Amino acid sequence: QVQLVESGGGLVQAGGSLRLSCAASGRTFTNYAMGWFRQAPGKEREFVGGISSYGGTASADSVKGRITISRDITKNTVYLQMNNLKPEDTAVYYCAAASGPYPTPAPGMYNYWGQGTQVTVSS
Repeated sequence: QVQLVESGGGLVQAGGSLRLSCAASGRTFTNYAMGWFRQAPGKEREFVGGISSYGGTASADSVKGRITISRDITKNTVYLQMNNLKPEDTAVYYCAAASGPYPTPAPGMYNYWGQGTQVTVSS
């Protein structure tokens, strides 16, 4: 049974930073990719970025240069560091475990999801 638990969301002013964490159980990071998604009210779930099984990262154009994705294998935790946050970054952020070794923007390629953590950026 794979369980993903996100934490680290909250309210931050524009220009600020947050680091989200995703603690995983029942899944080995070295075999599968992990992804970060977000969903704002009334919008589709959007790929933010991901980290492959070997540690390579990918990010969406909308956040490129403002995010860093990393992992700590010893803690079975993946991180999403977000800097220079903007009001349009406001959303519920989810981590997800992929069915393969590479992160992909397609939500259907992820078979486990966390419960989400709210990020609100005020202007």
